[in-house]
Amino acid sequence: MKNNIRITVQVVPLPQHTNPSESKYVFAYTITINNEGEIGMQLLSRHWVIQDETGYIEEVTGRGVVGEQPHLLPGESFEYTSGSVIKTQTGTMKGEYNMINDAGEHFDVDIPEFVLSEPYTLQ
Repeated sequence: MKNNIRITVQVVPLPQHTNPSESKYVFAYTITINNEGEIGMQLLSRHWVIQDETGYIEEVTGRGVVGEQPHLLPGESFEYTSGSVIKTQTGTMKGEYNMINDAGEHFDVDIPEFVLSEPYTLQ
């Protein structure tokens, strides 16, 4: 495929920053973006949908990721770590990256939903 991007996510709870008495649960997530396509591409912006157990949804949009707009040639990858704070013990995140390939074509890459959770809190 021409625009073939693979997204992988790893979530790590940050108990040292979490404070249940203040309904503050903090997680780090590391995302790896792999260009498995046939053409170079650049990440322009992101859109996140973050939901906690109560159903509260926060949407986050912005330019690039962690202050960068990485350009990936075929076979290259970009990894970054960021964080999220939610008000409940578990939640979810999903979203998309808006990208442009070296032919000037804009396209979106879905970020599959992943779970923010302390270990063993899901039943």
